[in-house]
Amino acid sequence: MNYRERLKDKKRIVIKIGSSSLTHSETGRLNLRKLEVLARELSDLRNQGKDVILVSSGAIATGVAALGMHEKPTELKGKQACAAVGQGRLMMIYEKFFAEYSQLTAQVLLTKESVYSKTCRIHARETFEELLAMNVVPIVNANDAISVDEDSYGNFGDNDTMSADVAALVEADLLIMMSDIEGLYTDDPRTNPAARFVHTVNRIDEELEKMGKGAGSAVGTGGMATKIEAAKIATEAGADMVIANGDNIYAINDIMAGKKVGTLFLAKNHRYDGENELGPERDAHRMERRLKRNIQYRMAVGK
Repeated sequence: MNYRERLKDKKRIVIKIGSSSLTHSETGRLNLRKLEVLARELSDLRNQGKDVILVSSGAIATGVAALGMHEKPTELKGKQACAAVGQGRLMMIYEKFFAEYSQLTAQVLLTKESVYSKTCRIHARETFEELLAMNVVPIVNANDAISVDEDSYGNFGDNDTMSADVAALVEADLLIMMSDIEGLYTDDPRTNPAARFVHTVNRIDEELEKMGKGAGSAVGTGGMATKIEAAKIATEAGADMVIANGDNIYAINDIMAGKKVGTLFLAKNHRYDGENELGPERDAHRMERRLKRNIQYRMAVGK
Protein backbone atom coordinates (compact mmCIF):
# COMPACT_ATOMS: atom_id res chain seq x y z
CA MET A 1 0.00 0.00 0.00
CA ASN A 2 1.25 3.49 -0.88
CA TYR A 3 0.96 5.33 2.42
CA ARG A 4 2.15 8.58 0.86
CA GLU A 5 -0.73 8.61 -1.62
CA ARG A 6 -3.20 8.53 1.25
CA LEU A 7 -1.90 11.89 2.49
CA LYS A 8 -3.71 13.53 -0.43
CA ASP A 9 -7.04 12.75 1.23
CA LYS A 10 -6.25 14.15 4.66
CA LYS A 11 -8.94 16.60 5.71
CA ARG A 12 -7.70 18.19 8.94
CA ILE A 13 -4.03 19.19 9.02
CA VAL A 14 -1.87 20.74 11.73
CA ILE A 15 1.33 22.37 10.47
CA LYS A 16 4.05 23.22 12.96
CA ILE A 17 6.88 25.56 12.03
CA GLY A 18 9.71 26.39 14.38
CA SER A 19 11.72 29.52 15.05
CA SER A 20 14.75 28.27 13.12
CA SER A 21 12.55 27.83 10.03
CA LEU A 22 11.05 31.31 10.33
CA THR A 23 14.18 33.37 10.91
CA HIS A 24 17.40 34.26 9.12
CA SER A 25 20.19 32.24 10.70
CA GLU A 26 22.63 35.16 10.45
CA THR A 27 20.50 37.73 12.28
CA GLY A 28 17.69 35.84 14.04
CA ARG A 29 15.17 38.20 12.43
CA LEU A 30 12.02 36.99 10.69
CA ASN A 31 12.39 35.70 7.15
CA LEU A 32 9.51 37.58 5.55
CA ARG A 33 9.80 35.75 2.25
CA LYS A 34 9.26 32.42 3.97
CA LEU A 35 6.32 33.77 5.94
CA GLU A 36 4.69 35.04 2.76
CA VAL A 37 5.12 31.65 1.03
CA LEU A 38 3.79 29.87 4.13
CA ALA A 39 0.66 32.05 4.14
CA ARG A 40 0.10 31.34 0.45
CA GLU A 41 0.57 27.57 0.79
CA LEU A 42 -1.79 27.30 3.76
CA SER A 43 -4.38 29.56 2.16
CA ASP A 44 -4.35 27.30 -0.88
CA LEU A 45 -4.95 24.27 1.35
CA ARG A 46 -7.96 26.09 2.78
CA ASN A 47 -9.14 26.76 -0.79
CA GLN A 48 -9.04 22.99 -1.34
CA GLY A 49 -11.54 22.58 1.49
CA LYS A 50 -9.08 21.35 4.12
CA ASP A 51 -9.09 22.39 7.77
CA VAL A 52 -5.74 24.01 8.56
CA ILE A 53 -4.21 24.85 11.94
CA LEU A 54 -0.81 26.51 12.13
CA VAL A 55 1.33 26.04 15.24
CA SER A 56 3.96 28.74 15.00
CA SER A 57 6.96 29.48 17.15
CA GLY A 58 8.76 32.78 16.77
CA ALA A 59 7.32 35.07 19.45
CA ILE A 60 10.46 35.09 21.59
CA ALA A 61 12.77 35.36 18.55
CA THR A 62 10.68 38.26 17.22
CA GLY A 63 10.80 39.99 20.60
CA VAL A 64 14.56 39.50 20.86
CA ALA A 65 15.04 41.17 17.47
CA ALA A 66 12.59 44.00 18.24
CA LEU A 67 14.34 44.77 21.52
CA GLY A 68 17.76 44.83 19.86
CA MET A 69 19.13 41.89 21.81
CA HIS A 70 21.92 39.78 20.36
CA GLU A 71 20.72 36.47 21.80
CA LYS A 72 17.75 34.89 23.56
CA PRO A 73 17.64 35.53 27.33
CA THR A 74 18.43 32.59 29.59
CA GLU A 75 16.20 33.63 32.50
CA LEU A 76 12.47 32.85 32.38
CA LYS A 77 11.40 36.46 33.02
CA GLY A 78 13.50 37.65 30.08
CA LYS A 79 12.01 35.04 27.74
CA GLN A 80 8.50 35.93 28.87
CA ALA A 81 9.11 39.63 28.29
CA CYS A 82 10.44 38.93 24.80
CA ALA A 83 7.40 36.74 24.06
CA ALA A 84 5.05 39.50 25.21
CA VAL A 85 6.73 41.97 22.84
CA GLY A 86 7.10 39.55 19.95
CA GLN A 87 3.75 37.73 19.85
CA GLY A 88 1.72 40.76 18.76
CA ARG A 89 4.27 41.71 16.12
CA LEU A 90 4.36 38.15 14.80
CA MET A 91 0.57 37.97 14.51
CA MET A 92 0.47 41.36 12.77
CA ILE A 93 2.81 40.01 10.09
CA TYR A 94 0.84 36.79 9.70
CA GLU A 95 -2.43 38.70 9.36
CA LYS A 96 -0.94 40.92 6.69
CA PHE A 97 0.28 38.01 4.57
CA PHE A 98 -2.85 35.87 4.96
CA ALA A 99 -5.03 38.90 4.14
CA GLU A 100 -3.37 39.07 0.71
CA TYR A 101 -5.18 35.78 -0.03
CA SER A 102 -8.43 36.82 1.70
CA GLN A 103 -7.83 34.29 4.45
CA LEU A 104 -8.90 35.12 8.00
CA THR A 105 -6.70 34.05 10.90
CA ALA A 106 -7.17 33.87 14.67
CA GLN A 107 -4.63 33.91 17.45
CA VAL A 108 -4.89 31.02 19.94
CA LEU A 109 -2.46 31.05 22.87
CA LEU A 110 -2.36 27.86 24.92
CA THR A 111 -0.97 26.72 28.23
CA LYS A 112 -0.62 23.04 29.05
CA GLU A 113 -3.69 23.33 31.28
CA SER A 114 -5.65 24.24 28.13
CA VAL A 115 -5.26 20.72 26.76
CA TYR A 116 -4.85 18.62 29.92
CA SER A 117 -7.53 20.06 32.21
CA LYS A 118 -10.81 18.35 31.30
CA THR A 119 -12.90 21.52 31.43
CA CYS A 120 -10.34 23.67 29.59
CA ARG A 121 -9.83 20.94 26.99
CA ILE A 122 -13.53 20.87 26.15
CA HIS A 123 -13.65 24.64 25.70
CA ALA A 124 -10.42 24.70 23.69
CA ARG A 125 -11.73 22.02 21.34
CA GLU A 126 -15.03 23.84 20.90
CA THR A 127 -13.17 27.04 20.03
CA PHE A 128 -11.07 25.28 17.40
CA GLU A 129 -14.14 23.60 15.92
CA GLU A 130 -15.99 26.90 15.67
CA LEU A 131 -13.05 28.69 14.07
CA LEU A 132 -12.59 25.92 11.49
CA ALA A 133 -16.31 25.96 10.73
CA MET A 134 -15.95 29.70 10.03
CA ASN A 135 -13.13 28.95 7.54
CA VAL A 136 -10.56 30.62 9.80
CA VAL A 137 -6.95 29.46 10.13
CA PRO A 138 -6.10 29.32 13.86
CA ILE A 139 -2.50 30.34 14.54
CA VAL A 140 -1.40 28.68 17.76
CA ASN A 141 1.50 29.38 20.06
CA ALA A 142 2.28 28.68 23.68
CA ASN A 143 1.33 31.53 25.98
CA ASP A 144 4.99 32.06 26.80
CA ALA A 145 4.37 35.36 28.57
CA ILE A 146 2.60 33.58 31.45
CA SER A 147 3.53 29.89 31.13
CA VAL A 148 5.37 28.50 34.14
CA ASP A 149 6.39 25.08 35.44
CA GLU A 150 3.12 24.56 37.29
CA ASP A 151 2.91 21.63 39.71
CA SER A 152 -0.35 20.40 38.23
CA TYR A 153 0.35 20.63 34.50
CA GLY A 154 3.82 22.02 33.79
CA ASN A 155 4.50 23.78 30.50
CA PHE A 156 4.89 22.46 26.97
CA GLY A 157 8.67 22.98 26.92
CA ASP A 158 8.63 23.25 23.13
CA ASN A 159 6.15 23.64 20.30
CA ASP A 160 6.89 20.15 18.95
CA THR A 161 5.02 18.68 21.91
CA MET A 162 2.33 21.33 21.75
CA SER A 163 1.65 20.71 18.06
CA ALA A 164 1.12 17.00 18.79
CA ASP A 165 -1.19 17.87 21.68
CA VAL A 166 -3.15 20.18 19.38
CA ALA A 167 -3.36 17.45 16.72
CA ALA A 168 -4.75 15.07 19.33
CA LEU A 169 -7.12 17.72 20.70
CA VAL A 170 -8.75 18.48 17.33
CA GLU A 171 -8.53 14.87 16.07
CA ALA A 172 -6.36 15.88 13.12
CA ASP A 173 -5.62 13.47 10.28
CA LEU A 174 -2.08 14.71 9.74
CA LEU A 175 0.63 16.66 11.57
CA ILE A 176 3.35 18.22 9.41
CA MET A 177 6.38 19.33 11.40
CA MET A 178 8.69 21.70 9.55
CA SER A 179 12.16 21.28 11.05
CA ASP A 180 15.77 22.33 10.42
CA ILE A 181 16.54 18.87 9.03
CA GLU A 182 15.02 16.75 6.24
CA GLY A 183 13.71 14.11 8.62
CA LEU A 184 14.96 11.27 10.79
CA TYR A 185 18.32 9.58 10.23
CA THR A 186 19.82 6.47 11.75
CA ASP A 187 22.59 8.73 13.06
CA ASP A 188 23.57 12.39 12.91
CA PRO A 189 24.29 13.02 9.19
CA ARG A 190 26.43 16.03 10.09
CA THR A 191 28.98 13.76 11.77
CA ASN A 192 28.33 10.35 10.23
CA PRO A 193 28.43 10.24 6.40
CA ALA A 194 27.04 6.68 6.49
CA ALA A 195 23.82 7.79 8.21
CA ARG A 196 20.74 6.39 6.51
CA PHE A 197 17.58 8.37 5.97
CA VAL A 198 14.38 6.95 7.49
CA HIS A 199 11.58 7.32 4.94
CA THR A 200 8.78 5.66 6.90
CA VAL A 201 8.45 4.84 10.59
CA ASN A 202 6.08 1.94 11.13
CA ARG A 203 6.44 1.93 14.90
CA ILE A 204 8.52 3.80 17.46
CA ASP A 205 10.77 1.52 19.50
CA GLU A 206 13.82 1.94 21.72
CA GLU A 207 16.22 1.70 18.80
CA LEU A 208 14.42 4.46 16.95
CA GLU A 209 14.44 6.71 20.00
CA LYS A 210 18.24 6.38 20.17
CA MET A 211 18.37 7.94 16.70
CA GLY A 212 16.85 11.14 18.06
CA LYS A 213 19.92 12.39 19.85
CA GLY A 214 21.13 15.97 19.48
CA ALA A 215 19.90 19.41 20.48
CA GLY A 216 17.99 22.06 18.64
CA SER A 217 19.27 25.22 16.99
CA ALA A 218 20.30 28.48 18.65
CA VAL A 219 16.88 30.10 18.13
CA GLY A 220 14.72 27.01 18.62
CA THR A 221 14.15 24.75 21.63
CA GLY A 222 13.40 21.31 20.25
CA GLY A 223 15.71 18.65 18.84
CA MET A 224 14.88 15.35 17.13
CA ALA A 225 14.20 13.67 20.48
CA THR A 226 11.30 16.02 21.16
CA LYS A 227 9.95 15.35 17.67
CA ILE A 228 9.95 11.61 18.31
CA GLU A 229 8.08 12.21 21.56
CA ALA A 230 5.61 14.36 19.62
CA ALA A 231 5.25 11.57 17.07
CA LYS A 232 4.25 9.20 19.87
CA ILE A 233 1.45 11.55 20.94
CA ALA A 234 0.20 12.24 17.43
CA THR A 235 0.30 8.68 16.11
CA GLU A 236 -1.36 7.25 19.23
CA ALA A 237 -4.14 9.81 18.70
CA GLY A 238 -4.65 8.52 15.15
CA ALA A 239 -2.76 11.14 13.14
CA ASP A 240 0.02 10.45 10.66
CA MET A 241 3.01 12.76 11.10
CA VAL A 242 5.66 13.98 8.67
CA ILE A 243 8.94 15.68 9.59
CA ALA A 244 10.27 17.77 6.69
CA ASN A 245 12.82 20.52 6.07
CA GLY A 246 11.49 23.98 6.95
CA ASP A 247 13.97 25.59 4.56
CA ASN A 248 11.63 24.48 1.79
CA ILE A 249 8.13 25.73 2.61
CA TYR A 250 6.95 24.22 -0.68
CA ALA A 251 7.51 20.81 0.91
CA ILE A 252 4.06 21.20 2.50
CA ASN A 253 2.47 21.09 -0.95
CA ASP A 254 4.70 18.17 -1.97
CA ILE A 255 3.67 16.20 1.13
CA MET A 256 -0.01 16.82 0.43
CA ALA A 257 0.56 15.70 -3.16
CA GLY A 258 1.78 12.31 -1.90
CA LYS A 259 5.43 12.83 -2.77
CA LYS A 260 8.15 11.06 -0.82
CA VAL A 261 9.30 14.02 1.25
CA GLY A 262 10.59 13.86 4.80
CA THR A 263 10.01 11.09 7.33
CA LEU A 264 6.48 9.71 7.64
CA PHE A 265 5.39 8.35 11.03
CA LEU A 266 2.35 6.13 10.59
CA ALA A 267 -0.64 6.47 12.90
CA LYS A 268 -1.29 3.43 15.08
CA ASN A 269 -4.27 2.37 12.94
CA HIS A 270 -2.20 2.62 9.72
CA ARG A 271 0.74 0.42 10.72
CA TYR A 272 1.80 -2.66 8.78
CA ASP A 273 3.70 -5.87 9.49
CA GLY A 274 7.31 -5.08 8.74
CA GLU A 275 10.31 -2.89 9.49
CA ASN A 276 10.80 0.84 9.12
CA GLU A 277 11.68 1.93 5.58
CA LEU A 278 15.29 3.14 5.32
CA GLY A 279 17.18 4.72 2.46
CA PRO A 280 20.54 3.32 1.32
CA GLU A 281 23.81 4.55 2.79
CA ARG A 282 24.81 8.04 1.69
CA ASP A 283 21.23 8.61 0.59
CA ALA A 284 21.16 11.46 3.09
CA HIS A 285 23.78 13.39 1.15
CA ARG A 286 22.07 12.81 -2.17
CA MET A 287 18.76 13.99 -0.70
CA GLU A 288 20.36 17.10 0.74
CA ARG A 289 21.95 18.06 -2.58
CA ARG A 290 18.72 17.38 -4.45
CA LEU A 291 16.74 19.45 -1.94
CA LYS A 292 19.11 22.41 -2.27
CA ARG A 293 18.91 22.27 -6.07
CA ASN A 294 15.12 22.13 -5.86
CA ILE A 295 14.96 25.14 -3.52
CA GLN A 296 17.33 27.15 -5.74
CA TYR A 297 15.28 26.33 -8.84
CA ARG A 298 11.96 27.23 -7.26
CA MET A 299 13.30 30.48 -5.86
CA ALA A 300 14.73 31.32 -9.30
CA VAL A 301 11.42 30.80 -11.11
CA GLY A 302 9.37 32.30 -8.29
CA LYS A 303 7.22 29.26 -7.53
